[in-house]
Amino acid sequence: MTVSKGSLHRVSIEKFADKGKSIARLDGFVVLVAGGVPGDEVDVRIRRTKKKFAEADIESLITESDLRTTPRCRYFGSCGGCKWQHVDYEAQLNAKQQSVREAFIHTGGFTDVNVNPVIGAENIYFYRNKMEFSFSANRWLTKSEISSGKRFDKDFGLGLHAPGQFAKVIDIEECHLQSAESVQIVNVVRELAKSREWAPWDTRRQTGLLRHLVIREGKRTGERMINLVLSRYDESVVSEFSAAVESSGVPITTLVVTVNDTPAQTALGDRIEVVTGSGYIRDRIGDFEYRIGPQTFFQTNTVQAEELYNVVRKFVGPERPQLLYDVYCGAGSIGIFLSNLADRVVGIEVVPAAVEDALANAEINGVTNCTFESGDVVKRLDGAFVERHGKPDVVVVDPPRAGLHPKVLQRVADLGAHRLVYVSCNPQTQARDIAAITDKYEVDALQPVDLFPHTDHVENVARLTRIT
Repeated sequence: MTVSKGSLHRVSIEKFADKGKSIARLDGFVVLVAGGVPGDEVDVRIRRTKKKFAEADIESLITESDLRTTPRCRYFGSCGGCKWQHVDYEAQLNAKQQSVREAFIHTGGFTDVNVNPVIGAENIYFYRNKMEFSFSANRWLTKSEISSGKRFDKDFGLGLHAPGQFAKVIDIEECHLQSAESVQIVNVVRELAKSREWAPWDTRRQTGLLRHLVIREGKRTGERMINLVLSRYDESVVSEFSAAVESSGVPITTLVVTVNDTPAQTALGDRIEVVTGSGYIRDRIGDFEYRIGPQTFFQTNTVQAEELYNVVRKFVGPERPQLLYDVYCGAGSIGIFLSNLADRVVGIEVVPAAVEDALANAEINGVTNCTFESGDVVKRLDGAFVERHGKPDVVVVDPPRAGLHPKVLQRVADLGAHRLVYVSCNPQTQARDIAAITDKYEVDALQPVDLFPHTDHVENVARLTRIT
């Protein structure tokens, strides 16, 4: 059978694949189908062909899988925020467990892999404590908007990016990821900006004033931060914006303005102005309170972060470590959470501002046995570091998606700690890294935790024990 671009085929969806796609086969040839659910029978149109597989989109659903459910959001299928709202939640968890297992088999080369069932979320909507909405001078119209026959202002959008569209956003009036209050703020800001004709950012031309609207909420404290990101500071705009938000009826703890005058499409900036409040909010994980600023990294799902940290805590034990290293410690959230489990905790992090947050969080909680240092982990985690702090009994690592730098991985393995706990948001790179140190450590537990319902992302915690 010839599988060519543009050709139409009827296939049965076999199982989920990575990045929210699913697998079907045509005479054994793999076809990755966007939006497919195992058990579906669908007609697909081939979008792209490669040597070993093809990618396809669903043209029509012939037989619907029992694993399908009705998406809650009217923007589902167009917005890049949720890819799996159409999948039963239990099936999502099973798929994530499968993805961790396959990462360790296919990427890590492990043969005997036991992955615990994923710890699911009690709240699968309104679970995010942070949302970053983008302004754009290029609005992306959904299929339903196009078919409605209505005329839309395509020169202004405030919402979330469509998949693969870095310059265009869907103008959203509802979202089920953060809170009803969050959406209310978005709609108030949109109305104000359009009425005042404030120019949204044009990514291609690098012009415009309004860039991002970032909302952070303390899920355990009820506190809320509004962060307006502008290309330049405009006093009159900030004044009107502040007045509109304050009169919206939504409780606001603090309002800040970040200036990003660079081409980078990011909500970060060197200049941050506190308009009202303290410039930060607080949230709690377990018995500990954390200060969250405009640029603080904090796990996006507060409730599930506590589940994740409880797994880490369990994997550190049962013996009480005298010294625990927290590598890539961020704002110190894991190290502080484990502070009453160890005699001493030493954290290291590449971002200096994150270390400042970690030190502040330790002080807020009255934690005196935690030390945090900033620096390039590749260079800093050396013999002098160990000589200064001592050799650890346990090492916890929580690296970025790219995983551990090979030098860091080797240095961690050479520390001689009897226990290594590897927290990862990318099981593929986690499996790769762990496979490289199997001469020193063996894996004795893998526990995934779902922090992101309706997406294919999953956090995984691996417990490794030193081979004696």
